[in-house]
Amino acid sequence: MAPHGRSGHSCEGDHDHHETPEMGIQYGLYTKIDKENLECLNESIENSGKKVFKPWEERLNFTEYVESDADEELLFNIPFTGNIKLKGIVVIGEDSASHPSKMRLFKNRPHMTFDDVGATPEQEFDLQIDSQGSLEYSPRVVTFNTVYHLSIHFPTNFGSDKTRIYYIGLKGEFSEGHRHGVTLCTYEATPNVMDHKNVLEDHVSYRVQ
Repeated sequence: MAPHGRSGHSCEGDHDHHETPEMGIQYGLYTKIDKENLECLNESIENSGKKVFKPWEERLNFTEYVESDADEELLFNIPFTGNIKLKGIVVIGEDSASHPSKMRLFKNRPHMTFDDVGATPEQEFDLQIDSQGSLEYSPRVVTFNTVYHLSIHFPTNFGSDKTRIYYIGLKGEFSEGHRHGVTLCTYEATPNVMDHKNVLEDHVSYRVQ
């Protein structure tokens, strides 16, 4: 069953937004997701969770969706190909009890499982039923300004045994990740040539935070 036309009412942490030509560009972070390694736990159909990350223009295409399996919970592990600054999230679901009612965000914690979701999230939202993508939830930019991995946990819905999601839109900025080789050098006041037959170079790779 495709969603019926119903828009939510804004409250603290979310707001209505108007359709503009720039929305497709702003919600283009789906192109920066490492789709091959994206995981959706408790999806009823394998790899269906990947299909809800799609162009803004296709957000109301209800032929593809993800639905939970054993219970109402869904957990997305979303790796990016660089670093993002997350500024907005849109969640489109059914105009029914299967729409998620809560969203919990975890930053830079790869490969989370349901055993890990008891941890305190970086931010949590109470969701409203939104079948048209009219509500935008605003993460704290100071918290989500350097994100290379985002986990989204939907723990509950509005009363159904299953949770169904058609679209998850991510708005923000993207920057390439960089890795640098660091050479460690030892300096002596009076070098001894015999002590320097081998040059020690230690290359350390790290992610810019």
